[in-house]
Amino acid sequence: MDNYSMFLPSYTIGPSAYEAVGEICRQYGKTAVVLGGRRAMEAAKPYLDEAEGQTIKILDYVWFGGECSYGNVNTVAANKTIAKADMIFAVGGGKATDTAKCVGELLNKPVFTFPTIASNCSCCTSVSIMYTSEGVFVEPHFFSKPPVHAFINTEIICQSPVQYMWAGMGDTYAKFYEATVSARGDKLEHFTALGVEMSGMCAKPIFEYGRRALEDNRRHVNSHELRQVVLAITVTTAMVSIFVTRDHTPDYNSGLAHAVFYALTRFPVIEEKHLHGEVVALGVLILLIADKQLDEFERVYKFNRVTGLPTSIFDVGITEEQFKSVLPGLVTLSDIRHYPYEVTVQMVEEAFLYLEEYNKSVIQAEKR
Repeated sequence: MDNYSMFLPSYTIGPSAYEAVGEICRQYGKTAVVLGGRRAMEAAKPYLDEAEGQTIKILDYVWFGGECSYGNVNTVAANKTIAKADMIFAVGGGKATDTAKCVGELLNKPVFTFPTIASNCSCCTSVSIMYTSEGVFVEPHFFSKPPVHAFINTEIICQSPVQYMWAGMGDTYAKFYEATVSARGDKLEHFTALGVEMSGMCAKPIFEYGRRALEDNRRHVNSHELRQVVLAITVTTAMVSIFVTRDHTPDYNSGLAHAVFYALTRFPVIEEKHLHGEVVALGVLILLIADKQLDEFERVYKFNRVTGLPTSIFDVGITEEQFKSVLPGLVTLSDIRHYPYEVTVQMVEEAFLYLEEYNKSVIQAEKR
């Protein structure tokens, strides 16, 4: 019988989350380097300055380089101050955190995460999504464990630009649809089945609290609804990801929605003008049509419509010709390698055409 080890996220959430830094981090050393995005580090610095007195000395604040690529990871890892530090504090969004996790692995240093936006679950996952230096998707890079601990300061997050939570909601509800479709018909291990069942909590809080959470984010209100959505985006999705990722393969952790995103990263407009979860939200609509879940499609379509998430490929700056051009490569991606049926070019194209016709009919009806 095979042996399995499971390492789950550890986190502190709330407006005073950083007050726990000293107690949690001191067993790993006395010095840290903050690695992250420039604006993220600026937002977090006043809170980290307060935490620095808790037996942890911050040696420096280092920009992560702007892209999570293997080349950039090697460049950052060569930083002498990072080499001297006992631990790495990863501050910012997904690419900053993913880069820090890779640097920590390379240098054998513990990584603690400090998300400043709620756009994805990188702060709690055991995977980094790797891109080329130009922002084109390469592959997922897996680790045996997630970061040691995540400090989720909701006061910082509620002050952040609303588009990050907006996109994060799309990336989060996608986990439910992708995990349940990818696992359909399989006899699942206990932990995988647990992850698939848990994935419902990636969608429920988003549909229940999402609209109010966005409004509270716009008004910089640290509300109950905002915290529920932040937890769904950063923690629940990460836990599902860890449970459903088996033998370092993304069998149940992804699906057609993410395949749509990764296929479209070949076009610069995606990296330059759109967010990961925003495009994934569009991919969920195509997934649901292709899977013939038309009632769920209408539910998600309505949610996207009222929140401004994409309901057409034109919403993310892609033409019909461009979309069709990526389909041969899209159906070969690892995200849909483990699926209950073969995903074909014709299937995805038909789903796309259905979506565009449905969207046109809704817009026309609204104009009457």
